[in-house]
This record gives sequence, structure tokens and C-alpha cells, in this order.
Amino acid sequence: MTTRIRGVLAPVLTPFNRRLEPDVNRFIAHCRWLIDNQVSLAIFGTNSEAASLSVNERLSMTDALLSAGIPAARMMPGTGGCSLADSVILTKHAVENGALGALMLPPFYFKGVSDEGLYAYYSEVIERVGSDRLKVYLYHIPQLTQVPITLNLIETLRKRYPDTVVGAKDSSGDWPNTKAMIDNFAKDGFDVFPASESTLSKALPLGAAGCISATVNMNPGGIHALYQGCNSAQGETLQANADVIRKIFQAVPMIPAMKRVVAEFSADPGWQVVRPPLVGLDDSTAQGVLTALRDAQFTMPGYPGR
Repeated sequence: MTTRIRGVLAPVLTPFNRRLEPDVNRFIAHCRWLIDNQVSLAIFGTNSEAASLSVNERLSMTDALLSAGIPAARMMPGTGGCSLADSVILTKHAVENGALGALMLPPFYFKGVSDEGLYAYYSEVIERVGSDRLKVYLYHIPQLTQVPITLNLIETLRKRYPDTVVGAKDSSGDWPNTKAMIDNFAKDGFDVFPASESTLSKALPLGAAGCISATVNMNPGGIHALYQGCNSAQGETLQANADVIRKIFQAVPMIPAMKRVVAEFSADPGWQVVRPPLVGLDDSTAQGVLTALRDAQFTMPGYPGR
């Protein structure tokens, strides 16, 4: 039986150099720091600026991680997108290299598509990859895609591919929807990952598998401690501490804010670079974030610097 990935995962930030090319050395160092802090890697998620990366860039960056000794068993690459052919290439590469899951956005350019059309997309990817090792995690983020992963779609895919469609990330920010996913499917082995650590204390007792959260990039140790100890005597304190950091970042544009903070803690200004159409955080907002983090006694212990 194939091991399933559970616990806390970071949608890993993608560093760029001044030519707006992926900076592989920074990427490897960041991933290694996350692994050392006991979390796993949802490379090429939303906060990775994945929609701004080409297929070749994603493949070469994955290969670089593997060559650097980052274990494939700690990866859940994002492989979904608008192009069926591209999704097949990315998903097949993930499976062939030992990743334990593929996090798959729906095709999001066309709006108002039916569950029937989304079923056809996911089914085509699964059939063309053609591996019993493939584990698909559906990615529900309707505020960006405007193409929801409905409970009906999950049920239909699970009936046809119960051993392949094994989980979902719910980035809707809608707790009733997350709870409905857990209530309807977790008992049958479907792993639901909320997208915010702020829901861990109520999601884990219901059967959630963990969380895939942007701020794991910044606070992996604190969020892993919360995952491990949310039902302990320290649970309320761990949740409150994680919530403080989460609220600081989600009050501002999160990707440029996280990159600005990494630049500060690594003493590496190059980390601030985002790929257009995103823009970097302005100095005033950045100083507000850094002040709030200092007030919260935030640190990134052991982070590699230049």
C-alpha cells in the first residue's frame, strides 16, 4: 500500500533572480529549511507563483530538488492547469520521480463549466498518466479560479477512481465547505487539507489530514507544533500563536510580503523579487509587517543567509 502524505505542507515560495528566472540555489535552500522544520513541500502552488511558471521551469526545478537530495516522498507538486497536455506532462513527471501526490487545479480559463467537463479533464489526466501510483489531490480555490470543486464532483471522481483521487486542498476560506468535505468523505479515506492553520484545531478532530498553508513558508516550526499538539494542554496557546502570525501576513498581499520577510531574515535582498504581474511590497507596508512581526517575537531560526 502506498504511503499517503499527511501533516503540514508549504506551498513553497519561488525565488527569482534579477532577470526574473527561477533561482534554483535559493529554492533548494528554502526547501531544505522547510524539510528540516518537519514540514513537506507543495511545490508549485498558488503562493509559488506557479501560474507564472512554464512547464519546463517546473520540471527543471523539480529535478534540481531531487538532485540536491530533497526527498520526493515529501513533495506534492502542483500539476493542474488550463492545458490538459501540460497537466499530463507535469503529473507523469511527479509520479515517475516518486512524489506521493499531485495537487491539481481545475482548468480555470473557461468559467461556468459543468462538473461533467471537470470530470472529463481529471479523468483524461488520470488515464493518460496510467499509473496506480498516482494520487490526485483536488485543489479548490474558487476565489481565483472561479471553477469550484463541488462535493458532487468529488463523489463522482471517487466512484470511478477511489484509489487515485484521494484528497483535496480547500482554499475557499469557507469553513462550512471544508467541514462538508471532511464530513462527507474523510471516513472513506479522502484526505482534506484546509489552506489555513487557523482552522487546524477544529478540522483535525473531525478527520482533516493536516493543512497546506502559505504561512508554513514563514512559520513551519510553529505550525508543525500546532499540528502535533493541538489537542494537548498547550493546544490553545499553539493555535493562538500561529493565528497571530497568520493574521499579519493575510492583512497584506501575501506573496510579496512573505518574500520581503524572507529577504529580511536571510539578509538577501534578492528574495524580494516577484514575477510580473505581481509587484513587490512597498517600503511603508513592508515596515508595518516587520514591526508587527517583531512585536509578535517572530523568528525564522536557522534560516540560511547570504
